[in-house]
Amino acid sequence: MLVVENLTKTYQSNTRPLTVLDHVSFAIQPGETFSIVGPSGSGKTTLLGLCAGLDRATSGSVILNGQKLDDLNEDQRAAVRNQNVGFIFQNFQLIPTLTALENVMVPMELRGMKGIRKDCMELLERVGLADRHDHYPTQLSGGEQQRISLARAFSNKPAILFADEPTGNLDEATSATVENLIFEINKEAGTTLVMVTHDLELAAKTQRVIKLRGGKLEEELVNG
Repeated sequence: MLVVENLTKTYQSNTRPLTVLDHVSFAIQPGETFSIVGPSGSGKTTLLGLCAGLDRATSGSVILNGQKLDDLNEDQRAAVRNQNVGFIFQNFQLIPTLTALENVMVPMELRGMKGIRKDCMELLERVGLADRHDHYPTQLSGGEQQRISLARAFSNKPAILFADEPTGNLDEATSATVENLIFEINKEAGTTLVMVTHDLELAAKTQRVIKLRGGKLEEELVNG
């Protein structure tokens, strides 16, 4: 599902280059759950963005569901994301002028799909927010917004879901609810899950974990 080979990302910082990722390699099988952990500044979010085709590596390659992203321009990478990828972000990234239901419908509308309201309402029901479908993001709590973003992430039936600190802005009780929903819906859908988190207990719930330090892959763990 995802093959990362010798991935390196370097930025120009003042007068000298800054290497954020340094020859990172791993592969993820379809349906696998996978976490990326490490201290702040270790390159976790940069790695996630490269895997999802949001940015281009300095060197190395990313193959996402059989597509080599390095060979594609921005429009082509956007098309691959639209067909294959769901996202959950720490700060939710809902569109403020759209209702909860309309936010969930966005990925399917971008694909030109019709008759999607019923499916999206069912997803809102699945995350326990069907009764809030006509509310705007500002009318929802942080936990409710993250559950809306979770429904949106699964609306286009992605092959792979990228989650960047999905519980980072939530309290402990709300985090537990969101975590359970992520793993339950992911298992039901058979989606591959790749998650960046600073929460080691959350990472331990995935099948595999890689630890980054200073942009390098320091350790890989397989959870029982």
